[in-house]
Amino acid sequence: QVQLVESGGGSVQAGGSLRLSCAASGMTYSGTCMGWFRQAPGKEREGVAAITSSGLTNYADSVNRRFTSSKDNDKNILYLQMNSLKPEDTAMYDCAAKGFFGGHLVGESYKYWGQGAQVTVSS
Repeated sequence: QVQLVESGGGSVQAGGSLRLSCAASGMTYSGTCMGWFRQAPGKEREGVAAITSSGLTNYADSVNRRFTSSKDNDKNILYLQMNSLKPEDTAMYDCAAKGFFGGHLVGESYKYWGQGAQVTVSS
């Protein structure tokens, strides 16, 4: 059974930083693409970042140059480093494991999801 568990969420003032972690069991990051998604109340789920099995990354325009996705294949941990946080970044963040097909920032392309981590950014 694949399990994804997020950690590292919390509250921070605008301009601050947070790092989210996603620990996997029942799968390996070396053999799959992963993504980070977020959803705020009343808004659609948004693909934030994606990272391929080889380490190549894609980012949404809203977070480009501020967020960085990376992974440690040996430890089986996925990271999302979030810098220069804005109130608009406030959302529930979730990591997910991708299937073979579909867009990298499209939620329907992903098969397994974690429970989510709340990120709150205040002005």
